[in-house]
Amino acid sequence: MLIHSASQLLTIAGGPQRGHHLGELGIIEDGAALIRDERIVAVGNTTDLRAAYPHEPRLDADGCVVMPGFVDPHTHVIWGGDRAMEFEQRLEGARYLDLLAAGEGINATVRATRKANIEELVAQTRSRLFRMFSHGTTSVEAKTGYGLQTATELRLLKALLALEDESRLDMAITFLGAHAIPTEFQQNPQGYVDLVCDTMLPIVRQWWEVHAPGRQLPFVDVFCETNAFDLAQSRQVLTRAKELGFPIKINADEFDNLGGARLAVELGAASADHLVSTSDEEIVLLGASDTVAISLPCTPFGLAQHEYTPAKKLLDANCILALATDCNPGTSWNESMQFVIALACRAMKLTPAQAIAAATINAAQAIRIADRVGSLEPGKQADLLVLSVPDYRHLGYRFGTNLVKQVIKKGRVYSVDVGYYRTA
Repeated sequence: MLIHSASQLLTIAGGPQRGHHLGELGIIEDGAALIRDERIVAVGNTTDLRAAYPHEPRLDADGCVVMPGFVDPHTHVIWGGDRAMEFEQRLEGARYLDLLAAGEGINATVRATRKANIEELVAQTRSRLFRMFSHGTTSVEAKTGYGLQTATELRLLKALLALEDESRLDMAITFLGAHAIPTEFQQNPQGYVDLVCDTMLPIVRQWWEVHAPGRQLPFVDVFCETNAFDLAQSRQVLTRAKELGFPIKINADEFDNLGGARLAVELGAASADHLVSTSDEEIVLLGASDTVAISLPCTPFGLAQHEYTPAKKLLDANCILALATDCNPGTSWNESMQFVIALACRAMKLTPAQAIAAATINAAQAIRIADRVGSLEPGKQADLLVLSVPDYRHLGYRFGTNLVKQVIKKGRVYSVDVGYYRTA
């Protein structure tokens, strides 16, 4: 299929973009892309590609923007229940960390998730993945972490594998057994850390080999934060994960600077996520490393906070900056990377071009799939979006609506309509 007559074809070619190179979109005016066997074969000017491939079936982009599908590299998309009551409590003055310390917050979702069977978890999560896809996300990271006991965490892994098999999205799975200290271990947090390291991680390793043979091991993540896991405990979890061969990530500096970003660099983590309170020294370390800095602007927005990831400092330090939704029931129930882009432009002062690159090629790098997706280059997977606008800057400029007209996943076209989508 030859997709042609795009007002702007955003190739975003050349790999992850560091520092002030962020935002190089590689725009081809009146652009076209040739797809065969789920892969991109060629990109270029419409006139040139029409002449070179005169007999290909065609899809007319009709003066719209064509770009890579969004990659969402940090989500907690699988959970049971909701936390609407907590949202109201926070509006009345309750602090997130105080709720967490009192056994609410994450632990409220843990209780609901433990009660849910796998069919309920799959059904609830399916609808979130549907909304992600219809808003242009074609690859997504999905964490466990609302089980906090071996049996439920394995149930979440099983559900995620089933969802990937049935859904249109590619999924990078992360084991987040170290998401919070469960209620039953409140008086013995180190006991839970030891359980994660000595029992959960080895069992997950064995379970994965049986249930997902030949597939890359899941990432292992830890929430390094006040009232969650301190720096020593985070080091223990991630060190043990590396010993077992897992790739690693870290949630750090959402509220307090405990040194999690430094630990991520030291251990070679794929990403360090949140990074609101990161010290200047650690930002420099991130810039000198290959650890991707993932900003989650919907989280401070959801908490009505004024501090966001210091994007300018990260870019000045030559970091690889990515964006993600952090889709979760407590602070960021948002499935749209388009809204993330709009928020990053306003709260973090990114340009639309920078935010788009952070939501595609850099986001792909954060989950180590930038060799396959995140840009429109020959040999890469044919994951593209046709937007309903003629200029890429409408992403960021507009919000609260869906600008995706068509999603092309592995070369198959899905037309997005209100309430449903159909194969074109």
